[in-house]
Formats: sequence, C-alpha cells, structure tokens
Amino acid sequence: MKAIRAPSAWQPRFGAFGEFGGRYVSELLWPALTELADAVDKVLPDAAFRAELDEGLRTWAGRPTPLQRAARLSAECALELWLKREDLLHGGAHKTNNALGQVLLARRLGKRRLIAETGAGQHGVATAMAAARAGLPLTIYMGARDVARQSVNVERMRLLGAEVVAVNDGSATLKDAINEALRDWATNLATTHYVLGSVCGPDPFPRLVREFQAVIGREARGQFAAAAGGVPDAVVACVGGGSNAIGLFAGFVEDAGVALIGVEAGGRDGGGAAKCARGRAGVLHGARTLVLQDDDGQIEPSASIAAGLDYPAIGPEHAALHASGRARYVAVNDDEALAAFAATARLEGIVPALESAHAMAFALRAVRRGELPRGARVVVNVSGRGDKDLATWMKAGVQRPAFAAATAPVPLPVPEDVPFDVPAFTNSRMNLERRR
Repeated sequence: MKAIRAPSAWQPRFGAFGEFGGRYVSELLWPALTELADAVDKVLPDAAFRAELDEGLRTWAGRPTPLQRAARLSAECALELWLKREDLLHGGAHKTNNALGQVLLARRLGKRRLIAETGAGQHGVATAMAAARAGLPLTIYMGARDVARQSVNVERMRLLGAEVVAVNDGSATLKDAINEALRDWATNLATTHYVLGSVCGPDPFPRLVREFQAVIGREARGQFAAAAGGVPDAVVACVGGGSNAIGLFAGFVEDAGVALIGVEAGGRDGGGAAKCARGRAGVLHGARTLVLQDDDGQIEPSASIAAGLDYPAIGPEHAALHASGRARYVAVNDDEALAAFAATARLEGIVPALESAHAMAFALRAVRRGELPRGARVVVNVSGRGDKDLATWMKAGVQRPAFAAATAPVPLPVPEDVPFDVPAFTNSRMNLERRR
C-alpha cells in the first residue's frame, strides 16, 4: 500500500508530520509500538496480506461503496453535490475498513486478544464484527456517557461477543476510554493488540489507520472521474480524531486544485470540539498535535451532539495539513447538524450519522455564506448511518419544539453571482475557470 502524503516535509522517523505526531509514551509501550511500526513497513505492503484484506473488504465488508449524485440536495444548496456512501459499508460506517485491517494484522503478529476504544460506538461495532470473524476475544472501553447515549451500538457489540467496559473517569467520553485502553495495553503487550480507531495516538497509529482508510479516497477519485470527469473542486468530511476525513483526503491531497475541508464540532456555543479554531499545540495520548487545553496545559472539556466528534484533540496529520494551509477546517454547531440530519433524510432518503451530518451541514450553508462558490463540484463523505442517533434526534425535538418547523426543506436564498475569488476557496477557482 503506497503511503499518500501531503506535499510537505513529513518525517518518517517516529511518524512525525512536520512539527506534529511522534511517539510520546512510557517506555513500557515502546516494544509494542516498535513491533507495530515494523509491521506497517513490512506486512502492509506484502502481496498476500493485501490480497486477504482486499478479499475481506469486497466479500464481507461490501466494498466498493457507491458515489451518489445527490440531485435534490444539490438543488437545495446550489452545489453539484456527490455523496461517498460509507454508511452502506458493513456495520454502517467507515470504521470497518480500519477494524478489519488491524484485526488481520493482529493475527499476523500472533496476538491472542484484542482491545479497542469507542465513542459513538461505530468503531466498537466494527471491531466486534472483525473480532468475531477472526475468532478473537475483544474488550471495548467506552465512556459511561457514551454508553448511555449510544445504547443500541452497545447492545450490538455485546451481541457480537465483545465485552463492553463503561469508563466513569473524567468526562466519561472518548478521551477517557482511550486512557483506559492504553492502561490495559501497557499491562498485556505480549498477548494483546490495541485496535485504535482513529488517526490519533502515538506512531505508528496515525499512519496505520490512514493506510486502511485511504481506500475511501482512492475509490472516490476513480468513481468521480468516471461519473463526472476530472476531480472535484472540494472534498468535505467531518473530523473528530479524523479517520474518515484523512481517508477521503488521501485520494486528493496531491491535487492542488482540490480543496480539502474538514468539519469539526462547534457544539452548542460555537466552541465545542473545534481543535483547529481553539486548540493549541500539545501532547495527548502519545502524539503532539492541536489540543483543547488551558494555560496550564490541562485538557479542557469538549462537547458535541455527535458522540464521535467530541475528542479534545485532532489527528497529527490533520494538524499539519491545517498548519500548512493545505486543508481548511471549519466548525458546525449542534443545531446546524440537526437541521442537516433532517434535510438529508427528507431530500435524499438517507439518515446520516450525526457526525456525518456536520459535513452535510457545511455543504448546505456553504454558498449562502460565501464559503464555496455556486456550482462547485463537491464530494461529501457520509461516514456512517444514523440509526444510532435517532434517540438523540427525538430528544432534541422534544427539547426544542420549534425545531421541526425550522428544519422543513425550503429553498435557500442563494445570491445570483457569488464571486469566484472567495479567499477561503481559492483552490476551487482554478477548476471552475478551467471548465468555462
């Protein structure tokens, strides 16, 4: 598998992406991380391993996932909108790509036990499916708050044979689940592989997870070229830790004319879990990246209506893409995401995950706010399906009685002429002028 990197000075030693990344961990974890890094370099490129992974993705997981032209949403937002349907992957989210790959790798390394963390539950479900397929025992750590709001996924994990451990420490969310999983791994290195779910953590996890998720971008690039010709003006994905986004970006990062747009959680107050807007360089879970922290370096609370987006740090490759200006990161608040959740359901017959709804919300508002030019060709990654979020949706409707009327599909007020020299979207201008 060829590593796809942004056109800047990524350093191979200990997985540094410019000033971000690295391996800031206790010496107890070094042997396992070194073993895993060697596997990334030697096992992943192996033809037999790739054939086994490709066969599993095709016959068990259901790849390739389709790229769909969203006609009604396109009319609503004045864009040419295409949806990469990772919600149709086995398990209901992009997480299956990485879980299957890591479980196959763990078996190659002779590991007899698996552990994982999960926030929204989709990574937990995906890992539980892959573990059941491989016949390996699995323990999943999940913040107690997330266990309560993602109860359907918890039951799916247990049905698949996984042990689910609720973590009550700290904010009882994803950050705390990762802490507990790392503690477990540190005491069981010889027998256990940690199936980390996003492009965060110490090297080689950001590189490893990106390699398994890059299939999204490779497929989307080929599908778009076949269906529409050329490359899109922009690709858009939600970002918590950032695995679905880095997977999509991987197919286009070397195309200077394609804007990469990551959508973070703005929460209820506009801050939420937007690391690129409010974060500062620091170390969390073994990597130097952008972290929500106070002046004393203490981790600040992060919040989102989407359980998978409230992680207080961003993957180090995203931090580097942000710092270099190659990718742009914006925030969408809870109400915008809920409105997009409803609009996508009513206009396209797709119930997206609330995480994915953040990316959809950006597309719905972009022309109106001058964030994208009218008529731009845009691929949005629908990273997961929203079955797990129906209880949250219903609760939000009860709490905000005017909300249903506010989300009714109505034509957006789109200006006749949006200038093509919108500063935040200079990459798109080249593509649009080239097609004139």
